[in-house]
Amino acid sequence: MKKNTTINLCITGAAGNLGGLLARHLVDNREIRLFLMVHHRDVDQSLKDNGEVTVMRADLARKETLVPVLKDIDVVVHFAGVLFKSNPEKFLHITNIEYFENLVDSCIHNGVKRIILISFPHVEGESSHTNPARGRLDAVPESVHAATRLEEERYLFSNESTGQYEAVSLRVGMVYGKGILMIDAARWLSRHCLLGVWRKPTWIHLISKIDFLDSLESAVVKPGIGGIYHVGDEGIQTLQEFLDTVTAYWGYRKPWRLPLFLIYCAAALCEFVSRLLNIRSPLTRDFITIGRVSYYGDTSRMRRELLAGLKYRNYKEGIETF
Repeated sequence: MKKNTTINLCITGAAGNLGGLLARHLVDNREIRLFLMVHHRDVDQSLKDNGEVTVMRADLARKETLVPVLKDIDVVVHFAGVLFKSNPEKFLHITNIEYFENLVDSCIHNGVKRIILISFPHVEGESSHTNPARGRLDAVPESVHAATRLEEERYLFSNESTGQYEAVSLRVGMVYGKGILMIDAARWLSRHCLLGVWRKPTWIHLISKIDFLDSLESAVVKPGIGGIYHVGDEGIQTLQEFLDTVTAYWGYRKPWRLPLFLIYCAAALCEFVSRLLNIRSPLTRDFITIGRVSYYGDTSRMRRELLAGLKYRNYKEGIETF
């Protein structure tokens, strides 16, 4: 990206949780002109009312709707996807892989300069602080969410060789802080004594909401950004330790330690009710499959090129954000 020019940024999935947070984070950045892509849901009213923000409707399933809205766009950040729906193995190959291919092809058609995919370390399978994920594209992850996201990355980088755009994948650890959907859901469950977790320790990589947004802003505006970046803080902890600490901070009991099969049964029940009533499923079996895999990324590139200094080096320093 060139310096001293306004960047036309399109955010897909801008009506979603992280997409909406990024839009509100960047709305006052005079280097960036925001174009928010939505499908069915609307963005936050404050964004709709902002005369400097353009809201555009498009359908990732139909390329003919994407080409017009990507006209004159410099950078695309891709969040859009389907998460809280039963039987993700039946649709993620379409909503992740095919829809993303449509987006990339439309970006190439319009001469978009940089495409940023929001991914996660799970695409490399099991990793840890002693054996971190380092940016491989040849892994075979177990969960459908991770496998299809890895296919998105492969498509993104396979087309980069044409030299028509800069390809960026941000493999982000678990983002924490108020306003993050998973954290808010954990707090609600904890308040009602419903929060549970499996017994086997699972190592996780975390990043505060503000450090995540600052890293992503750098990925949008800085020149010479490209390739795979693992985005996370310096903390080393298990999921169980993290949940025990934050529930104590909220003033609630620690999560129940439950047999794994019982958690899978709860997820299956959620999926059954979701299909029966045609409503969102807060838990799926594939969520459990991906969630029980330890993950930790090598953040050296992030620290060199995106964010030299963290506001919160670990979640205990950032616990005030909960």
